[in-house]
Amino acid sequence: MPFVSLKVAGPEIGTGIVAELQREITALMGEVLGKRADLTAVLVEPAPTGGWSVGGEAVVRAAHIEARVTQGTNTAAEKARFVAAAHDLLVRTLPGPLPLATYVVVQEVPADAWGYGGLTQAERARDAAARR
Repeated sequence: MPFVSLKVAGPEIGTGIVAELQREITALMGEVLGKRADLTAVLVEPAPTGGWSVGGEAVVRAAHIEARVTQGTNTAAEKARFVAAAHDLLVRTLPGPLPLATYVVVQEVPADAWGYGGLTQAERARDAAARR
């Protein structure tokens, strides 16, 4: 049940690029981190031109991905592959150069601290274990 937030600064990228980023990020979450596509939520949020700086200097285009996953469900190697693949996706998809400080974060959230459909991930794991 991952949630991915992508912030993009600079000129508007349009609905076609937004949809492509949503599809590709969802695919990466499944292929690299083993997450279910039908439970992967992706939010693309614009930031105003001039509203983002790196090293104290405003940049024309910038992006930041933060993917939340359940703690302990991915290896360090999987997370490293996701960071590399997500960065590559941003570079390939967004117009204009991105600053070196284009961050991709995999944030691990404890299973008892988040969920969906009214149940935490810990409750879902307990229910699944009880059915076995």
